[in-house]
Amino acid sequence: MSKVFTIAEGLENMGALRTGGQGSVYKGRRIGPIISAVKLLPTPIHTESTDDKNYRNFVNEVDKLKKVNEVPNPNVVKILNSGITESGSFPFIEMEFIEGPDLEELLKPPHEAIFTIKETIKVADQLANALSHCHKVGVKHGDIKSNNVKFNIHSGNYVLLDFGLSAMSDEQRRSSMRHAGAIEFMAPEQNEGKMLFQTDVYSYGVILYELLAGQVPFPLKDNGETARNTVMIAHMELAVPDLLELRRQHLPENWTATQKEREMQVPAWLLDLIADCLEKSPEKRYKNGMQLQEAIIENSIADIKTGKGNNSKVNQAAIGEVAPPVSAASYTPPPDTGMINLSKPVFYGFMVLLFVFMGLAGYSLFSKSAVPANPVTKTVVDTPKTIDSEQVANEYYTRKHREKQKLVDSTTLNAIRDAQMRRESNPDSAATDTSNKQNN
Repeated sequence: MSKVFTIAEGLENMGALRTGGQGSVYKGRRIGPIISAVKLLPTPIHTESTDDKNYRNFVNEVDKLKKVNEVPNPNVVKILNSGITESGSFPFIEMEFIEGPDLEELLKPPHEAIFTIKETIKVADQLANALSHCHKVGVKHGDIKSNNVKFNIHSGNYVLLDFGLSAMSDEQRRSSMRHAGAIEFMAPEQNEGKMLFQTDVYSYGVILYELLAGQVPFPLKDNGETARNTVMIAHMELAVPDLLELRRQHLPENWTATQKEREMQVPAWLLDLIADCLEKSPEKRYKNGMQLQEAIIENSIADIKTGKGNNSKVNQAAIGEVAPPVSAASYTPPPDTGMINLSKPVFYGFMVLLFVFMGLAGYSLFSKSAVPANPVTKTVVDTPKTIDSEQVANEYYTRKHREKQKLVDSTTLNAIRDAQMRRESNPDSAATDTSNKQNN
């Protein structure tokens, strides 16, 4: 990527990442190894003075954005810097560069066309956390869409990006959204230039719908004015298509039948949450990100505590059909016949005890009758002697001593044999030894 122009001193332009009606995003390199993403806003500011309306609006919005990073959040991109470019006098916002694919890329080949339920809930939780964090400090994003949410490959978190629309004036925002906004993710009120906290909630619902269904509720056929108007009217007037039916159509062919069946069991609370987010009227949606996040937490905890879910509900219904509960009013006791009713296990237990007593009594009678009247003298049989532990110990130590003596004798014999062999192999040495002895 070639350089287009200098952004600011110490901030190198490494080329465009994405260009749109709300401005362009460039990859920037600061002095040193830090890589950042730079959002250039389309309206130039020629004088850095509070008398300039555009500059004043830009500074005010940037001050709001700085509040977002006063408390770090793993699901919100860090805003590093802002200012006016040296070339062209374009306002810019420098943000942390998140390495990894965005949601739009994760829904395209070689990835599957839909997300699993588990991963969708993860996105729902983390994106709601990002919205809650921003809305607490009064910042409305205004441009939430699938390519503005990235998966950070280093942290494993989903991160909300691109606060460029937040830094625009109302007039700039209306013009930008009308001509180049992501119309598939826009709330109905955005067509009138409004941007509310509920606007972000609507776009959030479109993202979750897209992850589960494999497409947005009202896809854009082309970038023509007619196609954009069609989508805009659909958001304002048409009912949202059946999410589960679209999900069934987009189930990957390489999934097993069991996996397909399991992945169609989308929790009812998640479907209801998406439906509430996609209400046409802002008043019927969640008021802000805090309320949205609270709804997710409550439903998640309820599932853990009660074990509720589509599968458990099916199982409970099946159990209810097999063994329906009996009320106390409908129970009729059996008639009294004067007989004692025993269960089979108790009856079998009594029978076993009876047979045992009969066997013991018969054995006792038989033993007494077998004793002779005149006993004969028994033959004395020699019994083995009592084991003497001291004798065994002595025998053990004696045996060990003999084995040790044999080992010593064997070692001595081997030494004599080795000496004999050395003498035979070296007769001169033997002669010398003999002469020495004679001299002595």
